[in-house]
Amino acid sequence: MLPHAADTLLKMSLILGYDPTTLRERVDLLEVGRRLDELGEMRSLDALSERAWLLKVTGRLDEAMDIANQALRLARFTGDRKDILRPRILRAQVLQYSAHFAEATSELTACIDEAHTQGWRGLESVALQHRGKVAFDQALYAEALEDFTASVALREKLGASQDQLESTLIAVAVTESFIDEQRKRG
Repeated sequence: MLPHAADTLLKMSLILGYDPTTLRERVDLLEVGRRLDELGEMRSLDALSERAWLLKVTGRLDEAMDIANQALRLARFTGDRKDILRPRILRAQVLQYSAHFAEATSELTACIDEAHTQGWRGLESVALQHRGKVAFDQALYAEALEDFTASVALREKLGASQDQLESTLIAVAVTESFIDEQRKRG
């Protein structure tokens, strides 16, 4: 099972699809706003992480970074090493959206290495997918495809549902089409 399945289900209900040129989530902004209102000033790790994600997908990146940093501090204070990886991955996503690609790649690589070493395959697959998105944003399509493919393989080994695989499979297909276009232009 992938980490935080309830989190994933909520996000999936807000996601309308994926932009075929950026791989970013298209979200129902009205529902995102409602969910942000519901979360209010909740201070739990899950609430902070969700707020950071919601702010990220609406483009409120400074706020998202502030909340992601709060989540990371809380995880470091209260959680074990595994609990810390989720907010680190989220913080790296905000860095990616803010075009801080080197920093995002470095953080995600460290998360991948730690998750792999500890045998946390679900977290490893999530970090691989997001590192692939950072590479994709930089038009490093071969690197992106390698990470997306590795993420799919790990998720399949974990018995992920088709819904859980969807975003990664879309990323693979889109990246392959970009690689094919590059070859044609030659």
